[in-house]
Amino acid sequence: MFYELAAPTWGEEELKAIQRVVDSGMFTMGKNVAAFEDAFAKYFGAKHAVMVNSGSSANLVAVAALFFKKDRPLQRGDEAIVPAISWATTYHPLQQYGLKLRFVDVDLDTLNLDVKQLEKALTPKTKLLVAVSILGNPAALDVMRAFCDKHGLYFFEDNCESMDAEIGGRKTGTFGHLNTYSTFFSHHISTMEGGMVLTDDTELHHLLRALRNHGWTRDVPQPSPIFEKKDTDFYEAYRFILPGYNVRPIEMSGAIGIEQLKKLPKFTVERRKNWALFQKLFKGDDRFIIQKEYGKSSAFSFTIILNPKRHIARDRAMKALKEADIGYRIITGGNFLRHDVIKYYDYEVVGGATPNADIAHDYGFFVGNHPFDLTQQIAKLHEVLDRACN
Repeated sequence: MFYELAAPTWGEEELKAIQRVVDSGMFTMGKNVAAFEDAFAKYFGAKHAVMVNSGSSANLVAVAALFFKKDRPLQRGDEAIVPAISWATTYHPLQQYGLKLRFVDVDLDTLNLDVKQLEKALTPKTKLLVAVSILGNPAALDVMRAFCDKHGLYFFEDNCESMDAEIGGRKTGTFGHLNTYSTFFSHHISTMEGGMVLTDDTELHHLLRALRNHGWTRDVPQPSPIFEKKDTDFYEAYRFILPGYNVRPIEMSGAIGIEQLKKLPKFTVERRKNWALFQKLFKGDDRFIIQKEYGKSSAFSFTIILNPKRHIARDRAMKALKEADIGYRIITGGNFLRHDVIKYYDYEVVGGATPNADIAHDYGFFVGNHPFDLTQQIAKLHEVLDRACN
């Protein structure tokens, strides 16, 4: 394809890392995963990192951990404020643990949660705010964290689409009590499949380690605030303290992650160069609504919303892109309220409607960005859409 949605970022280093794991004969979670966790936490300035097998699993164990805290645990029936646009597995763990969701519309320019509606979304039962930075563009995480601190809420940051983005020099994925990342094939770095949770809270860190691995104590550091070790190691090796999961990563993913993380700064530089060109070509053209940068984007991809006031048919634009061999897709998961699965949720919509999320759902799409020069591809994209949208 002339312009792919996603592209591989591995080189010889990653293939050698895989071979080292194969030669070692140790394939399940071990020293490579631990080394990647340490390097990841250091890069983002967090105290603790816990790797799992996907960003979705990262969200799952992170939400679960908040239900097992000794003080102020979340409980079924508590409320969480969430944005109307995100990926499905931002929401599913919240539903699975019995939380009621209060959906807030997005800001049309940033595609992130409209923080002007936060006070209106708050009720006496609100215990959690979920922030999602859409496709590399930071949400107003500084504003949201201040709101959470003011009202005594837990702050959960789903940073799966925005690794290496920044606000005021601080990395996204570090503002929350819990912060999740994805290292899926198409994301900023790739470990085949993989995810990570960052936290500065020791109790949450220990809960995450137990929940990741059957709910047992074996991988939890000592001493621990979540259990007291018994006398016999024979029993302790298979002691279950939480209703956990098996969402462990494999050693290959850890070994690949070590090499990919070394390349992340250069990847981000290249993505931002492409983002600058995209902005130069599309910014200021009222036919197209593109993301307004909050902080410093890590440019996962390029979102385009066809301005509904201009009455441009999206089908016509899609047809032109397909003929030009340019990949495209819905913006993240679109407006989650528009999916069939919402019938299984307990929820309310703050303000009664999400008009901006609907516009993004009905008139929007994104094309890929990669950590290498896309000058030809972006220029062709602009040419095709300029012609199709006249």
